[in-house]
Amino acid sequence: MYQKAYGIIETLAPLHVGATAGEESGNLNLIFRDQFTQTGIIPGSSIRGRFRSEMRRDLKGSENEWYGAPAETGESDSTTESIVKFEYASLLWLPVFCPGQPVVWVSSPKLLKRYQRIVGGELKDAKIPTKYTGSSALKPLNVEGKKKLFFNFGFLELKETTNLKAWFPSGEELPAVIVGDDEIGMIHDMALYRQSRVRLKDDEKRVDGGGFFNTEALPEGTIMVFPIAIRETDSKTPWKPFGEKKQSGEIYLGGLESIGFGNCQITIKGEGVAA
Repeated sequence: MYQKAYGIIETLAPLHVGATAGEESGNLNLIFRDQFTQTGIIPGSSIRGRFRSEMRRDLKGSENEWYGAPAETGESDSTTESIVKFEYASLLWLPVFCPGQPVVWVSSPKLLKRYQRIVGGELKDAKIPTKYTGSSALKPLNVEGKKKLFFNFGFLELKETTNLKAWFPSGEELPAVIVGDDEIGMIHDMALYRQSRVRLKDDEKRVDGGGFFNTEALPEGTIMVFPIAIRETDSKTPWKPFGEKKQSGEIYLGGLESIGFGNCQITIKGEGVAA
């Protein structure tokens, strides 16, 4: 039997989880993407690895109990099953620049449906907002009597506006719009944080050989969700990833921390999580 919980990730800085920075000329370091919506994801192994690393620092020796013991060279059956299991984190809301707003959070029915399945509770029977539904916090343009938003690729006409507060984990309704599952990938690529970077020689301001690469990242303000399963054990000590009486904390995810990427606020909710 497993207890269900889930985590909410809010990026406090650009987040890159994907290929690492290589040294090939013209290398492009893409983030991991969902195969259907083509939106950014964080593999469960990346989340687990970071939590393991944090516990190794704060409660050394406990990480193998909660996240499983690694294989030992030359020893059979040295691995153990983890108590806490993580699925991948999917996008929930993506901030997109929009003239006149200036930021609109975008999602799609498929992404909201996964969030609904993970969270359950009051959202279990909620109707998924249809595409081109805007939040009541949005201030669309009035063009010839129609409510429209202007993204970089053109106008988006709103079919209706409604209160989307329940679909935001914080309970704060932000300016937001739902787009089609076949459109979210294109808008997602438009909103990604992208940089070209070089590695200079130690003794002069010249590129060191092939030390040139492009990288992309999810922008600051992105909201993601991931499910957690906690296996029931005889232990009387609950899982406390952030310490006593804390369900939230700042954690670095992914790579490129040294250039300002990866800082995230993670909040854990659900049964099996100590309040």
